[in-house]
Amino acid sequence: MDAVSRNLDHEIMDTDDGKEAVADLKSQLGALQIGGGGDMLIDEYDVVDEKQDVANITPDDSADESESIPSADDYEAMKARFLPKSPDLETQSEAVHTWNIENYRSLSKKERGPKFDCGGHPWRILLFPFGNNADFASFYLEQGHDDTDKPSEGWYACAQFTLVLWNKLDPSIYVMHSANHRFNIEESDWGFTRFAEIRKLFAAQWEDRGRPMVENDAVNVTAYVRIYKDPTGVLWHNFINYNSKKETNMVGLKNQGATCYLNSLLQSLYFTNAFRKAVYQIPTENENERTNSAWALQRLFYLLQTNADAVSTQELTASFGWETKHIFEQQDVQELSRILMERMEERMKGTDAENALAKMFVGRMKTYISCINVDYESSRIEDFWDIQLNVSGNKNLDDSFKDYVQVETMDGENKYFAEGYGLQDARKGVIFESFPQVLHLQLKRFEYDINRDAMMKVNDRYEFPEYFDAAPYLSEHAEKSEPYVYQLHGVLVHSGDFNAGHYYAYLKPTADGHFYKFDDDRVTRATLKEALEENFGGDYANSLINGNAGVRNPYSRTLSTKRSMSAYMLVYIRQSRVKNILLEVTEEDTPTHLAKQLNEERAAIERKRREREEQHLYLPVGVVTEENFKAHQGFDLINWDADPSSESAPQAHRILRTSTVSDFAKCLAENRKLAPEQVRLWVMVNRQNKTTRPDQPLVDPNMTIDEAYNKYGSRDKSFRLWLETANNVEDGKPVWPDMQPQTSNNVPMLVFLKYFDAISQSLLGVGHIYVRKHSKVGEMIPMIHQLMGWSPGSSSNQSAGRSSSISSANFSSHSSQNQTLNIALYEEIKHSMIEPMKPKVTLQQAEIQDGDIVCFQRVLPEKEAFHVTQSGGYADAREFYDHLLNRITVRFLPKSGVDAEWEPFDIALSKKMSYDQFSAKVGERLKVDPTHVRFSTVNSTTGKSKAPVRRNANQTLFQILSPQFGTYNNSNQRPDALYYEVMDMSLSEMETKKSLKLVWVSEGISKEEIFDILVAKNGTVGDLIPLLQKKANLNDEVARTIRIYEAHNSKVYKELNEDYAVASITDFVTLFAESIPEEERTAREGDRPIYAFHFDKEPNKPHGVPFKFLIKPGEIFKDTKERLSKRIGIKGKQFDKIKFAIVQRSAFSKPAYISDGKLHFANLSTRKGTNFVNVDLDDLSVIATSADDLLGLDHPNKSRNQSSKGDSIFIR
Repeated sequence: MDAVSRNLDHEIMDTDDGKEAVADLKSQLGALQIGGGGDMLIDEYDVVDEKQDVANITPDDSADESESIPSADDYEAMKARFLPKSPDLETQSEAVHTWNIENYRSLSKKERGPKFDCGGHPWRILLFPFGNNADFASFYLEQGHDDTDKPSEGWYACAQFTLVLWNKLDPSIYVMHSANHRFNIEESDWGFTRFAEIRKLFAAQWEDRGRPMVENDAVNVTAYVRIYKDPTGVLWHNFINYNSKKETNMVGLKNQGATCYLNSLLQSLYFTNAFRKAVYQIPTENENERTNSAWALQRLFYLLQTNADAVSTQELTASFGWETKHIFEQQDVQELSRILMERMEERMKGTDAENALAKMFVGRMKTYISCINVDYESSRIEDFWDIQLNVSGNKNLDDSFKDYVQVETMDGENKYFAEGYGLQDARKGVIFESFPQVLHLQLKRFEYDINRDAMMKVNDRYEFPEYFDAAPYLSEHAEKSEPYVYQLHGVLVHSGDFNAGHYYAYLKPTADGHFYKFDDDRVTRATLKEALEENFGGDYANSLINGNAGVRNPYSRTLSTKRSMSAYMLVYIRQSRVKNILLEVTEEDTPTHLAKQLNEERAAIERKRREREEQHLYLPVGVVTEENFKAHQGFDLINWDADPSSESAPQAHRILRTSTVSDFAKCLAENRKLAPEQVRLWVMVNRQNKTTRPDQPLVDPNMTIDEAYNKYGSRDKSFRLWLETANNVEDGKPVWPDMQPQTSNNVPMLVFLKYFDAISQSLLGVGHIYVRKHSKVGEMIPMIHQLMGWSPGSSSNQSAGRSSSISSANFSSHSSQNQTLNIALYEEIKHSMIEPMKPKVTLQQAEIQDGDIVCFQRVLPEKEAFHVTQSGGYADAREFYDHLLNRITVRFLPKSGVDAEWEPFDIALSKKMSYDQFSAKVGERLKVDPTHVRFSTVNSTTGKSKAPVRRNANQTLFQILSPQFGTYNNSNQRPDALYYEVMDMSLSEMETKKSLKLVWVSEGISKEEIFDILVAKNGTVGDLIPLLQKKANLNDEVARTIRIYEAHNSKVYKELNEDYAVASITDFVTLFAESIPEEERTAREGDRPIYAFHFDKEPNKPHGVPFKFLIKPGEIFKDTKERLSKRIGIKGKQFDKIKFAIVQRSAFSKPAYISDGKLHFANLSTRKGTNFVNVDLDDLSVIATSADDLLGLDHPNKSRNQSSKGDSIFIR
């Protein structure tokens, strides 16, 4: 059989091919000899791995031998046996129909049986008697609507059915298959392509029953059909073209990679309507930045309200400060929830929503120790946002709460010391003073397995009710004017194991409504059983599923009899406050700026969509004007990549390709309030020297923009044009100098002029002129005077108002004898080629052509030029061009850890600057001595600082930012940024210092602070102490007791005396500093030290801070442990988990654990000729006798566990 449905409205075979196939099969059947035959076999090919929700296909039932096999004509018995009712579904209608098939061999390729009714709709059996592209007879159940009687749009029926093919003369001979399917207009038939092998149907006997299945060319087929009511609207749905908004009026959230845990939490908070309303009350109208998490959450909630499709969480995670790696790391939902609440609480301070979250989610609990025999109690009342409940060892929610408030008796050796009463028997426990309106319960489904040394998921069955009374767990003094009955609002589910899985949520948006399943971008209605019982965990009801011993976990790929899906977080709402929590959120509650902004964004998206659709009809055109040229400082006419808001940026137009040149020119003229005749367009072309210049005017006004682009364009993405304006008009017509009648080939040429002002250090366009081809270069100087407003004989550097062009009347040659200004001319050939021009050569000899740029400057007197140069400027235009070519804007960032007074800033520098030159600029900006500023390069991947930059007089800024010494060494270095730090000393003085990283430990050894300290290279360890005192802000008394020691591989290597040379300290050790404990300073005679270290199960896995500990002769080990607890700063249960051992320094030594005063050696070699095995000793001074002995503390490495889990979650 084959569980794949065939769409039979589309013929699989051509008609002719079908006829030939049918004829061939008929001839084969006619040639079959009576008396042959054999058993029907189901090949492995036919075995279906039942993972689909749409159909559950069952092969021939192998009935229990003890049960009687019903006859095919006993319809009720057959239906009861082979079509059992589902206990979870309600039957809408049932039908049994038998089709008597005669003349089987004469049937056509495809036959349909008589119609029958079930559930008010027609049905029929569809038969391919000779196979549907298979050597098997194919049977299907088909909805029987015809073209004249089509079902209504959206029609569907959830049908469970069985098809039975049986011998009409002997009903005990039959073959049957069952399935269920959601029938609809698109999937109108469903059944079995490989129902029964054709050869066996006509064999002499069917499965040794003495007669064939098809006997006398006739056979019966019976359809048993049961239509179920669809309680959720998605029963057996394949979710093709499923629309959450249409079906549920709600939308889901898109999964970015591994953010399903975030999606489930966000949906839970969104449907806690009071929370959503409180978030909307945060003022964000003036703080709508992408880094504002409150604004991003508001937008997300509003989109969930108004969007028709699933909403992305990218804006929200970006506002959290998460990078790509965080998107693909599943984090703890409880921790995320707490951090998100904290951030929203911070943003709600001072607003109408202040304390709204605390009123909603915060309860109070009391931790107490109460004496039994005296009237004394020590207690502490604190707030809680959620409650963590144990799953292991508890069967249900009530058991977990009883476990939580369980009272511990403190007696015997564990008596409590009550102030004023001494040691007393006492009761210790926790009791609740109040529960919040919204109760978040975190179920501890993940626990550390000590045997596996790993976190494991607890899949035990754990029941939770729809309604829950929390009153029994309140203290007797708690306020109980209202019932503490809670109703279930949400179930957050994890499916999978600790290493891989998926999160989704069942939520009840309204108090008296239904549960819905929120699975990322899909929202479906759910039953109460799906929300509760199916998430209790525990074993499946039937341990044999589909013949397998368990169900395959889709994430771990393993078989298990336990459910992989189970609740890990429950949300309950106090029944008396449901109306306050699930209140309606109206449009008035939504910030108006959100709707306005999102509507604008949607309109922009729609506009861009239309633009994309119409893109082929339009051509992007960039237009350069005289104003752009005048505002541009740099190479060429303009910068095509300039900020669109700047005056120098070219105008971007989107022009219909069929528009004419005159239409476009008219539009541009109207924008400039000019007559259309006063403007004309020049085509700009890309030259080989990588410049873009005007080449020729568009003289045909009737040419379309598309034709002009195809004929003259440079095949860029846009058509680039220069807009020329005519200032001279004669007889109502513009005068274009190059269009005047010419008597010779001495034609005017278009030349653009730039002026370099050495005083203001600027290089700007001033306009364009027309100069005849055979004119001398020097003849441009009078035109420049007129353009700049300089009068003959003037020595002023000031320019009057600039006209945009010189009329044709000024083209005649002017004498330059009257000019007292010394003007130098240069041709801007390309970025790196600025050539001086000779005044006496002609423009033709100078190879000037239309669109060329000539730069001019006033040559400064020597004294004035010296002043400009001394102030850091450039007196020569060529030098300024070189500065522009090598100009780079560098971002200077304060190094992390420096004083907050320093801020990031940008400076425009030259790539050719030396270290001293650019450090002088930075020092000037910071107003500090540049010799005290140290720079570090920036890692482009992490943004962190790399190695400090060494001062080198021969190294340029470009070489520092983009070093060429190795592909791999500088591939991750930012070429436009440096870190800076202002030092207490000059860099030359720093070169005489050595940088040491010193770890200051305090509070026992539980607190670590790292300091970078500079000490003289010829100094001693004693010089480190005052420097550490200053850095760590230590008083003189502590400073006098500081001890510094080296550690290697988390073990003490050497204690350093104050006269120990700093130069002898290598980079391969870690330096620790601590205040010598008082017990060492007051040690008695006979006390001796031992070095201690931490390790995780094996001594070759050390971790943490090693330390020195004092052994006291005669002290029992119980007292020694008390001193150890004080020494390392760890107490209580955390300290109780530590195992102690004697370990020798040898790398391959095994630990000898100390337990109850006994030393347990495991195959230790003899020491001093004695073999210690289970020595009954209770004195560490007797146990640890060798100089190589170390005291080992065996406990898990917390830093390793945290690092293996990835970065802890955060919201900036």
